[in-house]
Amino acid sequence: MEVISLQSGSNGNSFYVKVAGKQFLFDAGISGALAEKRLAHHNRNIREIDGLFISHSHRDHSKSMGIFHRKFGHPVFVTEKTLLGARRDNKLGVINDLHLFHCGETIDFGDVQIHTIPTPHDADDSVAFVIEHHERRLGILTDIGHAFDGLREVLRLLDAVIIESNYDPEMLRKSRYPIWLKRRVSGDGGHLSNDDSAIALKTSGADNLQWACLCHLSAENNCPELAVETHRRLLGNDLPIHVASRYDVGAVLTIDYNQPSTGPWQLEQRPTGKTL
Repeated sequence: MEVISLQSGSNGNSFYVKVAGKQFLFDAGISGALAEKRLAHHNRNIREIDGLFISHSHRDHSKSMGIFHRKFGHPVFVTEKTLLGARRDNKLGVINDLHLFHCGETIDFGDVQIHTIPTPHDADDSVAFVIEHHERRLGILTDIGHAFDGLREVLRLLDAVIIESNYDPEMLRKSRYPIWLKRRVSGDGGHLSNDDSAIALKTSGADNLQWACLCHLSAENNCPELAVETHRRLLGNDLPIHVASRYDVGAVLTIDYNQPSTGPWQLEQRPTGKTL
């Protein structure tokens, strides 16, 4: 399984995954031209994508889904509420190849499964994704809201994870953001802080994690060095930590199938997006 961050942040998000001969994009918050250029940097053809999945309706994740569909022929996978919310805020245009799924549903692509996980981020039907192939799993956990009911159990079943690490609490406290925005970012429907992300990883029992990639870092209230330092302080130095850039394409990250499997996808507690 191969993973590339095309960009991650409030200025736009999109992630590429290749597994078992299939290729997927998760979110379309950057322009089609930029996505095409950044995939070409790694010799990937954006017109060969088997499915575009949208996590929620906010513009930095959804604004270009119509463009990706019409320009590159991508089938679009989205919940009905997310589609309606995105249409309110964006000129999506015509989308002919549309696949509506229900929040919490698993979508099958032969021997590849894409599990959708409800999250409490402040958008209707906000979801995270787990991509599975032969009991190897990647989690794309961005715009989480808070450490919701079931998050740690999901982490425990992953081999690698892209997880949001949006802000440093002290930087947010001192920032120029108005009070209402500070409360939104740090509230139950906002984002995970560096500490939230590190604590969730540390307490999840995710012993099979091969790496973690921190994503959706705030330009105003965080920096890559501080996000990594916070995770190192709580997790030690054994787990490789990467950071998804707000401004450029990332390296190709891989999941090693020679490592032990995490076992079947069995959640004792179904994630609900509610507070722990």
